[in-house]
Amino acid sequence: MTKKIALLGSTGSIGVQTLACCKALGYRINVLAANKSVDLLEQQAREFSPRCVVVSDKNAYTDIKMRLADLPVQILAGVDGICEAAALPENDVVCNAVVGMVGLRPTLAAIEAGKTVALANKETLVAGGQLVMEAVARTGVGLLPVDSEHSAIFQSLQGSSRADLSKIILTASGGPFRGKSTAELEHVSLADALRHPNWSMGAKITVDSATLMNKGLEYIEAMWLFGLTPDQIEIVVHPQSVIHSAVEFCDGAVIAQLGTPDMAVPIQYALTWPRRMKTSVKRLSLAEYGTLTFERPDYETFACLRHAIEAIRRGGLYPCAINAANEQAVALFLDNKIGFSKIGLAVGHVLETIPCKGGEQYTMQGIDETDKTARELVLEYCKSR
Repeated sequence: MTKKIALLGSTGSIGVQTLACCKALGYRINVLAANKSVDLLEQQAREFSPRCVVVSDKNAYTDIKMRLADLPVQILAGVDGICEAAALPENDVVCNAVVGMVGLRPTLAAIEAGKTVALANKETLVAGGQLVMEAVARTGVGLLPVDSEHSAIFQSLQGSSRADLSKIILTASGGPFRGKSTAELEHVSLADALRHPNWSMGAKITVDSATLMNKGLEYIEAMWLFGLTPDQIEIVVHPQSVIHSAVEFCDGAVIAQLGTPDMAVPIQYALTWPRRMKTSVKRLSLAEYGTLTFERPDYETFACLRHAIEAIRRGGLYPCAINAANEQAVALFLDNKIGFSKIGLAVGHVLETIPCKGGEQYTMQGIDETDKTARELVLEYCKSR
């Protein structure tokens, strides 16, 4: 059975891999949405003939409209345009692969329109988890994880009662700087941070993996997705990235999902669920790996992970605040305006100084205000030091 897919973030790493999966499956691409990578977006539009193309950067609207003038395609722009495209009646699945908190509104728009959402945008749940899960409960739509770790948890829970779940074991590769000291991280370069040992990802998420903030964001995301408390999540560093995550049940049994490090499997499973389809990914040979190792995270050296866990323990809009702080700090690092170690320091500064009580009621206005304030605090902090 074919499906019509709305792909948000089509020019990013996950987006490109999702298009490859859809092509192999014979799924129709109904929507392509990107930021401002107009050259690649045009190529994708000509190959997949979507009904609608969206650029979130309004400055790119005229350019893409002229380029695609010979195609029968609707062109939209801005976050409002992405939300409109995500809610189109003919969409069967909305795959949200955009980067950053900008993914929250399109996720909510898709859910309110009754669309199944394949979620690769973890910031959606970090910044607005309560709003999203309330919308899911109200509409009854499917919210399917695309991140390899959350997909592994989702797969490991199949056929079991959620009431029997004791805890989840969230695995982390440790990134390119596993085992390094705080002093050593003072001198790492952008090129070093972008050299992940196992995964090929976009720049922002690769830096997040280097600071372990990515695992902190996944920790928060897992709490919302699976209805867990902080005490029900254990993070384990597993450098080989073969066990993508595991679940422990009340009787002590642990079930894990294993595979070679390849995003094709979790992407495709979110698109085809509850069915499984063949892929061309390299099959796992445990004999070739020989040894799988595990260790505890270094919460002192990798402060971003510690800050993320503290933020969700405080609750309220603190996770939104640290997410915004991290996005802003990583953007500065990618522009070579701050050093690597400053990312964690900036996130910690926001966590301790932002006027953000733990018990606020979630609203989009509150999320937007917190996001804006956190970014401003980071800019001020980095400018003064």
